[in-house]
Amino acid sequence: MSVAELIAGAQAGEQRDIARLISRIEDGSADAREAMQALAGFVGRAQVIGITGAPGVGKSTTTSALVSAFRARGNRVAVLAVDPSSPFSGGALLGDRIRMQQHATDEGVFIRSMASRGHLGGLAATTPQVIRVLDAAGFDAVLIETVGVGQSEVEVAATADTSVVLIAPGMGDSIQAAKAGILEIGDIFVVNKADREGAETTVRELLHMISLGQHEGWRPPVLKTVASLGDGIESLLAAIDEHRIWLVGSGQDRARKLRRIKDEICALVIGETKSRLSIRAAEIDSLSEAVLDGAMDAYAAAEQLN
Repeated sequence: MSVAELIAGAQAGEQRDIARLISRIEDGSADAREAMQALAGFVGRAQVIGITGAPGVGKSTTTSALVSAFRARGNRVAVLAVDPSSPFSGGALLGDRIRMQQHATDEGVFIRSMASRGHLGGLAATTPQVIRVLDAAGFDAVLIETVGVGQSEVEVAATADTSVVLIAPGMGDSIQAAKAGILEIGDIFVVNKADREGAETTVRELLHMISLGQHEGWRPPVLKTVASLGDGIESLLAAIDEHRIWLVGSGQDRARKLRRIKDEICALVIGETKSRLSIRAAEIDSLSEAVLDGAMDAYAAAEQLN
């Protein structure tokens, strides 16, 4: 099918066409650029929500519960579940999340597992382009579930309109939050599995650490949920709505979208540069040997490649 046909099908809500269009973008197909040109006018309509946190905190369960809450309001929802990659195939290791299969037959829900393919930041390199496809396909909300969170995995904050950070009691996550810089990326903090011992202590620690930070107009709330039972999900959805209202009212909505597009442009430039360098591998090997032997310095080698 042509790109134009796939886009028309995606905008008509055809899930297979949406999936095919995303596959072409992920594979770096020559059609990807044509698709992005055609979709250039579809920017910023969907609400993009990032859901991140350490492994085991309940990201998939929370995401599934949020999908149900959005659907109860009549919203169309897309989920991008970014998985770690197989070192052999480059594909996602986990596949579509089993916990989300309850939504598999719902035409108003689109679920896609994406491979991070070694890309740091917890997201796949093509995530911004895939979001644009889903935006053009008319989804009201796009939920991005990342592979985890750490010092190099804060990219979701730059990609999402609202970043939800999940913490679980008894895992030492509140201390890890301070170390990994999670406090800087979270718009909403959720203590999931709040029926466990230590939940109240985790809430108090988070509130204390948040109080020590600087906040420009929005102070991140700390909520409690038991996502497996659906407890607290409505409060989480209300907080997401409140944050969106604040973003629009404060002008931060446009500022975040501009930052997202700047990052996307820079990432594409870096990607093109890496591609050009990859075909000069022999020359790079020769220059590396020269630097190792002391015949030239690394700056001179880099200048020769420019």
